[in-house]
Amino acid sequence: MELKFATYNIHKAVGLDRRRDPDRILAVLHEMDADIVALQECDRRFGQRESVLPRARIEDSAYRPIALPGRPGSLGWHGNTFLLKKNIAVVEADPLVLPTLEPRGAVRVDLEVSGHRIRAVGMHLDLSGFRRRHQAEAVLNHIDGCSENCPTVVMGDTNEWSSTGGMLRIFRDHWQSLDCGPSFPTRRPIARLDRIFASREWKPVASGVHHSVLASRASDHLPVWATFVLKS
Repeated sequence: MELKFATYNIHKAVGLDRRRDPDRILAVLHEMDADIVALQECDRRFGQRESVLPRARIEDSAYRPIALPGRPGSLGWHGNTFLLKKNIAVVEADPLVLPTLEPRGAVRVDLEVSGHRIRAVGMHLDLSGFRRRHQAEAVLNHIDGCSENCPTVVMGDTNEWSSTGGMLRIFRDHWQSLDCGPSFPTRRPIARLDRIFASREWKPVASGVHHSVLASRASDHLPVWATFVLKS
């Protein structure tokens, strides 16, 4: 079984031209054609925190959003959510509260694909290095506390500028850390803020940054992706 995972901070669908254009974000996702996509900043920050991607437009695409408890107009939890190809079934979906002074969160989904149960976590970590480490630990503690143990991919905007230190140390011993490439800022990517980590049950096949004409305008981050197969 081969699956393509991606993570994308969509900057509330506001591009470098300062226009909010949800169709442009969905077009970038269509170009990338990942099976499982973790989104960050998918909701407005203030007020009712409505989704910046209308559900009807998502449903008209190759994807569908997961269902999360919370505000009726929101798509995610503190801006974090997943979009899935429509042949992927959701077993469980839970928001994760992360330790922080500002609104931050993560989302965990358990999925069924071709008879296999797999897990994905999407997260958006703090600007503070101290809090990032605590948040990464909270994510891994949540995974360890799940009743089912299954192949897992953790991904998102880590806000980690270090190439080897910081919160990356939390994943060093027991996780595969993929170097997808620099994804921020869009105009001249120099920082590997957007990262993908995989448990040992996965075999990485390929990874990279999706850098197209549309993606270079749609957000201040470029999406990153990785393709895996389950080890036999």
